[in-house]
Amino acid sequence: MSPTYILLFTVAVMGCLGLIGALVLYLTAKKFKVEEDPRIDTVEGLLPGANCGACGCKGCRDFASECVKRGKLDGLNCPGAGADGMSRIAAVLGVASVETMRTVAVLKCNGSCAARPAVYDYDGARSCAVMDAVGCGTGGCSYGCLGCGDCVSVCRFGALHIDESTGLPVVDSDACTGCGVCVGECPRHLIELRPAGRRDRRVWVACSSRDKGAVARKICSAACIGCGKCAKTCPFGAIDIADNLSYINPDTCKACGKCVDVCPTGAILSTFKVEPKQPAQV
Repeated sequence: MSPTYILLFTVAVMGCLGLIGALVLYLTAKKFKVEEDPRIDTVEGLLPGANCGACGCKGCRDFASECVKRGKLDGLNCPGAGADGMSRIAAVLGVASVETMRTVAVLKCNGSCAARPAVYDYDGARSCAVMDAVGCGTGGCSYGCLGCGDCVSVCRFGALHIDESTGLPVVDSDACTGCGVCVGECPRHLIELRPAGRRDRRVWVACSSRDKGAVARKICSAACIGCGKCAKTCPFGAIDIADNLSYINPDTCKACGKCVDVCPTGAILSTFKVEPKQPAQV
């Protein structure tokens, strides 16, 4: 038997086996095919496709399936889709849209390079998680931002970047969807989701140090010292002091900005300019 004949015979046998296998797979797939509601594809097409898990589901496909399965949006929300996207999904399902409050990430640290000078050298992996695990940082604050950008690397919407001049992450409020992935990534829990606020007005304490005032101020000039001036000034009772640290309750804060004006260290930040006090008219 010639080599050519053997080669042709082998090719023919393999080809037949391939066809038989393909036919078996086709018949099996057809027999066990699970019919899906076509609305699942439609709903999935309205989602950002980030598979961030902020909705509590395994991914965008799972979220779309859950929406169609329930037939309503109660308890379901995709931060990445936003209010407009959820309204479109509601229209696909033929149900009323559920009002959701937009949230934006804020950094609870204002310890820039200028405010918190470096006191240590770190020559390890550029990772906040690694740096925090070994109890190290370039600054003396054990509560502050480590500046390696772990939060930046996990943001799937490009809403975070490191400001080289300050060494701190900056949140692009227009791009932030409030998915919360960065919140879980920060090993020091320095990122918080807060309501976007009316006209994008937000006020928050950009510090997480629980050291006593004198110690915190010595380490970082922008630290909250727990003096309580902000709480005394707030006309809405929205500020609490605990463990030497102020916290502004977003549910009761009216974003008047008075606390920003009286903070002696500049630890309270806002997304709007606080107008200076006008002198009293005589």
